[in-house]
Amino acid sequence: MIYQEFQPDIRLIDLVKCYWWFDHSGAEHHHYTILPDGCFDLLVHFKNGALNEVSLTGLWTKQVEVTIDSNTQIFGVRFKLLAVDNIFRHSIASVCDSELKLENDYWQVQRNNFSELHSTVGFFNNTMIRILERSKAFDEKKQKLFSLLYQSNGGLTIEDYSQQVFWSARQINRYFSQRFGLSLKVYCNILKCAASYPNLQQGRLYPEENYFDQSHFIKALKKHTGSSPGELSSDKNDRFLQLHTLKDK
Repeated sequence: MIYQEFQPDIRLIDLVKCYWWFDHSGAEHHHYTILPDGCFDLLVHFKNGALNEVSLTGLWTKQVEVTIDSNTQIFGVRFKLLAVDNIFRHSIASVCDSELKLENDYWQVQRNNFSELHSTVGFFNNTMIRILERSKAFDEKKQKLFSLLYQSNGGLTIEDYSQQVFWSARQINRYFSQRFGLSLKVYCNILKCAASYPNLQQGRLYPEENYFDQSHFIKALKKHTGSSPGELSSDKNDRFLQLHTLKDK
């Protein structure tokens, strides 16, 4: 299995976390568990080198089991939530914990040569920059909210976020529910879990921040990943895809 990540253009830094490429050219099937990470993805699937499917995931609030067939490649765009308003301009609430199949010519991806990954990154950079050039300016309130969320890994209280962006908690929760299909509190819990993955991958089983104690940490992880800190850390058979790919960074 080959996994690579690529950084977006600086103009997209608030919208795109990274681009990624997954290549499983072996003959056997692989089974993985995808863990919630607070992002959603545009996925371009290939089978034996030919474009097979384009899809959009929603946010994951719990683990999802996937099987990767032999000779499969996937190019992904891992989006931050601000991209919903500024790139897609429609709600993704209906695909929370699910995946939506798109047309294979979505964003004219069929015109791109995915065998050259750096040019592929350039293709998606240019596509989204053109969309932004036709968009309204970013909503400063939302931009500040997401900046705080990512900087704090969801570790502040709902009231803290509300006060710092001058946006009522009720309005923020309505926005999250309508646009993403979950509450701000649930999203914060997902960010806190995701922030612990690098430590777990390195064998550190105790929370370094954002949790009252070990029992709180275990309960939160089990709720969103289905596994205990020890199970995640041991990662038997490289089951947890995000933890497995951290080894290559």
